[in-house]
Amino acid sequence: MLLEAILLSVIAASTPLLLAASGELVVERSGVLNLGVEGMMIVGAACGFAGAYMSGSTVVGAFCGILAGAALAAIFGILTLGLAVNQVATGLALTILGVGLSGLIGKGFVGEKIVLVQHLNLPFLTDLPAVGRILFGEDPFVYVSIALIIGIWLFLYRTRAGLVLRAVGDNHASAHALGYPVLKIRMLAVLFGGACAGLGGAFLPLAYTPFFIPGMTAGRGWIALALVVFASWRPLRLVGGAYLFGAVSILQLHTQALGLGVPPQLMSALPYLATVIVLVLISRTRGTAGSAAPACLGVVFVPDR
Repeated sequence: MLLEAILLSVIAASTPLLLAASGELVVERSGVLNLGVEGMMIVGAACGFAGAYMSGSTVVGAFCGILAGAALAAIFGILTLGLAVNQVATGLALTILGVGLSGLIGKGFVGEKIVLVQHLNLPFLTDLPAVGRILFGEDPFVYVSIALIIGIWLFLYRTRAGLVLRAVGDNHASAHALGYPVLKIRMLAVLFGGACAGLGGAFLPLAYTPFFIPGMTAGRGWIALALVVFASWRPLRLVGGAYLFGAVSILQLHTQALGLGVPPQLMSALPYLATVIVLVLISRTRGTAGSAAPACLGVVFVPDR
């Protein structure tokens, strides 16, 4: 069924975006801007494939991706939170480092192939017409991404710890005056964001394509950053945004398959063009509502006492 195949493709294309953007949302809610998502994703992809290839287990590969993303995030956190280095410059440097490091790690694995992670297969449920494969036949990464976004929503809006994290992001000076460890909270958020980005990168060779190629994230980290703004830093809106951008990415493939005569270069640029258009529309329509966004730029870090 064509519609079912398209929906399955959209879900697969959206999952790495949702995983990476979920972590970055928490990071920015804490008042930190990490532009190194692309670098953490590509290193997660390289380490995820290497771990899965050497161990024969996609679970091990996924954990390798998580650890790789968290390790790069730790470097970012030490520099920006510990040494007060500029966040924007550090994030961009982290992306460059990640791209180079992924090439070094994955050099010996280019051309190799692994078995993709198994999809869920529930008797009767997976075989249901129209919705069976979509709801009960996805790979574990898809269900983890949905559980992750629900967990983040519950954490931010239904727990005291989430309230503290939002307070740190909104006004770090007041949070520090109340005795909350601002730097510790932000470091934990940065590590969580890196782990999510690494998992999103590991999804690509473990569940999307059974091999690793340099640069296989293809700008998904930058789209994940835009998604956080698109969702107005709200977890549930992030789901709709991720699947919207995933649908735009898949549209280029089906347009070429139907032979509509649209230049493939234009269709390949469509997801990134849509990202720019959405950000422009948001900036024009938000008005003064933008003041409610977390203070991620120009933050003066207050040392814990």
